[in-house]
Amino acid sequence: MNLLSAIGCRDFLQTTLCRRRFLQIGGLGLGGLSLAQLLHAESRAKTASSKATARSVILLFQFGGPSHIDSFDPKPKAPREIRGEFATISTRVPGIQVTEHLPLLASCADKLALIRSVQHNRSNHNSGAYYSLTGRQPLIDNVTSNASAVDFPHPGSVVSYLTKKKPAVPAFVALPSMIVDGPLRTPGEFAGFLGKSHDPLWVLHDPNSKAFNVDELTLPAGVDGRRIEQRQEVLRDLDARSRLADHLAATKGMNEFQTRAVDLLTSQATKKAFALHEESPKLRDRYGRNTYGQSVLLARRLVEAGVRFVTVYYSAGIGGWDTHKDNFSTLKNSRLPHTDRSVSALLEDLNDRGLLSETLVYWTGDFGRTPKVNKDA
Repeated sequence: MNLLSAIGCRDFLQTTLCRRRFLQIGGLGLGGLSLAQLLHAESRAKTASSKATARSVILLFQFGGPSHIDSFDPKPKAPREIRGEFATISTRVPGIQVTEHLPLLASCADKLALIRSVQHNRSNHNSGAYYSLTGRQPLIDNVTSNASAVDFPHPGSVVSYLTKKKPAVPAFVALPSMIVDGPLRTPGEFAGFLGKSHDPLWVLHDPNSKAFNVDELTLPAGVDGRRIEQRQEVLRDLDARSRLADHLAATKGMNEFQTRAVDLLTSQATKKAFALHEESPKLRDRYGRNTYGQSVLLARRLVEAGVRFVTVYYSAGIGGWDTHKDNFSTLKNSRLPHTDRSVSALLEDLNDRGLLSETLVYWTGDFGRTPKVNKDA
């Protein structure tokens, strides 16, 4: 099951992202459309009376297989071996029901849309995640699927590529961990063929930790902004004297990468965006005092500061959704309560700050479970 916050949008090529455009281009893994379908959808969109408002995207990606049957699309009339152990509750929207373990999201169901048409037939986590993140079919569908430089890019990397103006904050941030299936790095979470300069700024730290600090944004002791600038001048001078250096830098994207790194190290706006301690204890409690909850709160701070695309992964690093065994106790005791508290807090918080109308929140995963519950669940 996939959730989208209900907002409008302008033209994707103007780097303003939205639900309609993602549905058109398959940018968030909705399967993609043919060119004819896309052109037809665009012609209809031009006649729409609503005005586009989307400015940023928060992608909440649940890696491991979040069950739609046990969360947002329960089957209360199905046999027990399909519907599972959970009861259902009504939401604020008549006719829509969710699992009993999502009461907070049920109360704000008028702020979201359920997308039931998303599907693919991949059976492995990495290939399923690649398809879900990029909207492109993976070349292979087995457990050895691994990230490479020729992959199609994460949609956040597309946003980074299309953001031509030099922003005060990074265009694309991902946290709090990368996603992997065993030893293999999951494809689709990087920039792929767009080049390393459009990879996300990775924040691989626990925002729930009292010692939370983004070390990558801290200058080494004794190195100030002026010294960094002088080093850059030396690098530019050396590059100007070497055609080979220019060629290699362009090939690897290092010039852009170095420039972005320096901008981040000297950007007060970026540092302030990560100052999670500035939030009130009450609001931090509302999101949930756990890694996922504080990561979602940090995502809100980042889009408020101007970051265009933030991905929060609920992956193996903080538990993940790969619940082959003890499915119902795991969902009941952690995954669903974490989702209920943090996502409902995010929607309410964005709404209170006047940001919900310009922020697309998308909750999804690599796939769900089989209809029939296995014997170990």
